[in-house]
Amino acid sequence: MNLAKTHAEASRERRDIVSGEVMAEARLIRFVAGPGGAVVPDLARKLPGRGMWVAADRASVETAAKKGLFARSAKAPLKASPELAEQTALLLRARILSALGLARKAGDLTSGFEKVSSAISSGKAAWLVEASDGAADGRGKLLRLARHQSPPPGVIGLFSAAELGLALGGENVIHTAFLAGRAAERWAEDVRRLAGFSPLLPEDWREEPVEAKREP
Repeated sequence: MNLAKTHAEASRERRDIVSGEVMAEARLIRFVAGPGGAVVPDLARKLPGRGMWVAADRASVETAAKKGLFARSAKAPLKASPELAEQTALLLRARILSALGLARKAGDLTSGFEKVSSAISSGKAAWLVEASDGAADGRGKLLRLARHQSPPPGVIGLFSAAELGLALGGENVIHTAFLAGRAAERWAEDVRRLAGFSPLLPEDWREEPVEAKREP
């Protein structure tokens, strides 16, 4: 059944300049023309200028840069770096890590094996944030426990214990749970976008992880 979309719903959809498909902003990256006509990512969607929207995956951004689709969309001589996709991935990664620090201050995170275990057992964990260099034993116990939560939390293992500690104000942070709520939903949007550019979990993790949450 086709239902009329409200103005608000329509405003949250944009056309991907690569595929021509209209999709939700949450599945796209906004780019704008920066100084000197360079194409720059606008992850917060707040920079001035006409936005150029590309599906949030490495192949799409690389195609847009290689084929001059940004210049075509803007009808201006824009320059897209061959490294634009990697630049976007690095900016997303930094944005996700920074948001964890803000979430800790707001009380939306809990850290430490016992606290994270309790959050999972009580169904309050939306995401399990595991240090990429943490011990497999503790991680495995939490992942097995997470499989019994319904729905299971998403899992991300992109950051080292030192990176998490710096962001969260601790010396070494191995296990963290992002508690369910609006903050977790907003944070997850960037995580899902980053998943189009790089794996969310280290390749050398032997324990089979709970799959990261995806939008339907």
